[in-house]
Amino acid sequence: MKTVACVIDEGFAPFEFGVACEAFGLDRKEDGVPDFDFRVVAVEPGPVRSKLGFSVNVEHDLSFAYEADLVVFCPVPRESWGRIDPRLIDVARAAVERGAWVLSVCSGSFVLAAAGVLDGRRATTHWMYAHTMAAMYPRIDIDPDVLFVQDGRIITSAGTAAGIDACLHLLRIELGAELTNRIARRMVVPPQRDGGQAQYIDRPLPAAPSDSLAAVADWAVENIRDELSVEELAQRAHMSPRTFARRFKAEFGATPASWLTRQRIIHAQRMLERTDWGLERIAEECGFGSAAVLRQNFARVLGTTPTAYRARFSCAMPDALPEAVPA
Repeated sequence: MKTVACVIDEGFAPFEFGVACEAFGLDRKEDGVPDFDFRVVAVEPGPVRSKLGFSVNVEHDLSFAYEADLVVFCPVPRESWGRIDPRLIDVARAAVERGAWVLSVCSGSFVLAAAGVLDGRRATTHWMYAHTMAAMYPRIDIDPDVLFVQDGRIITSAGTAAGIDACLHLLRIELGAELTNRIARRMVVPPQRDGGQAQYIDRPLPAAPSDSLAAVADWAVENIRDELSVEELAQRAHMSPRTFARRFKAEFGATPASWLTRQRIIHAQRMLERTDWGLERIAEECGFGSAAVLRQNFARVLGTTPTAYRARFSCAMPDALPEAVPA
């Protein structure tokens, strides 16, 4: 991925637009991160008014979006959902047809929905808009509980800050975990947030103590190589296993088991990039127990093998130890 087109239209959301600029538009060569040819494009070059009233002067028309390796669609205002500009629809269709990456932030997914490229696919949008999208586009499998969804080379994200998660997810695919962690550190955000937007949905939730389980989660990461059970984690939280599992999913948006697996995969990615250790040793350090279990989980979560991942992203110094990544 070398070229990125960020598409904005009248009424665009400034924060989400800024997320795309921050993720793909900054020069990070000092951190060893390759540059992208990043351009903001619009249907008509010139001033494009944001939903907050100020305008951004866009120099490029949509022609660059027809050749970019990634096309990012920023949010579009509610009044535009039923009448998306046909020229934006054409850009979305062309990008999918040629196999480019396509990423929408928040209600930018309505452009992709109008283009028909989400039909038969799983996707997401801001939880407040999910029912509207489902009614307008019943052929889309909409998941309102997640931060982002990747289906093929199309990534849709939930509202606002979830766009950061989606961008980092794509950068992790293209650049690997180590370089993406450097970008996340510069952005002062976690390199990987586990969970979903279900925890933000405005609906009644069971009464529960307000104490966070973050300390238990931190302890689990520090002891990731050990065989950790829900019962053990629940005991540290001074809860029954059933209560702990319910509270954990409400806070992190995932079951304790799936969350632990994801943390182990992230740890394995870093060791594959930064060390020349064999798979058995990495599996032991990550808590998978054996190389076979590591391979199985790696393929299920990332769609590739540890060996192929290392061949693509290795920046190892012999026997280098992985650094801790701040949350």
